[in-house]
Amino acid sequence: MNVRFDGKIALVTGASTGIGAAIAKAFAAAGAKVAVHYNRSEAEAKEVAKAVEAGRGDAALLVKADVLDPAAIERMVREVVDRFGRIDILVNNAGGLLDRHPIDEMPEEMYGQVMELNMGSTFRVSKAVIPHMRRAGGGSIINMTSIAARNGGGGGAVIYAASKAAVSTFTRGLAKELAPAGIRVNAIAPGIVLTPFHDKYTRPDALNAMIEAIPLRRGATAEEVAGTAIFLASDELSSFITGEIIEVNGGALMA
Repeated sequence: MNVRFDGKIALVTGASTGIGAAIAKAFAAAGAKVAVHYNRSEAEAKEVAKAVEAGRGDAALLVKADVLDPAAIERMVREVVDRFGRIDILVNNAGGLLDRHPIDEMPEEMYGQVMELNMGSTFRVSKAVIPHMRRAGGGSIINMTSIAARNGGGGGAVIYAASKAAVSTFTRGLAKELAPAGIRVNAIAPGIVLTPFHDKYTRPDALNAMIEAIPLRRGATAEEVAGTAIFLASDELSSFITGEIIEVNGGALMA
């Protein structure tokens, strides 16, 4: 089946690198117009937007916003709607670990920063987009959680894991809340994905050890995660799926 999103509008947060960039490109390749969100990584986001355009005229919109700032989120969503008329697909990919610390050594302010970056941003961007999806009569929201939400995370990442667990629970609750409006809400829980995330936060020896423990004996590519997003957003493939968390971890954690 050739899955297409012609005429659909997707907003992907955290789309400048890694999984977000791969998802933005995948939706574009399937015919969607894509709003490519970034905060600091402008040069990388511009490259993603160029790939999204690929000779298709107005297929891409570059949007800058701090996802910790409700006013900036509202401006971003308004900019997307002003340009494209609506938002059919929202991928809440923005998030991060910030740093690794044992709980008894974690700076007090970092707790709030990590929770806000992961759970807070997912809540606020969803809140801003939902009214537009309601008016359009439906839509698809895809949140990015993590294998850490179920296994407690790696060393120094307990609060990150807790924030992603909150995203998973938020996904299930929001799916119930929005089902009557025809809005499906699901999430993707990646395991080890070979992106700049691990280059920044995981020592090579620790990363190699985690990969050795995966039954498929490798890490995922960002494109393999993007394929799951395409599946979840497609009414042809997943119209009766909502409130689900799809694990993309090579067998590292099985239900």
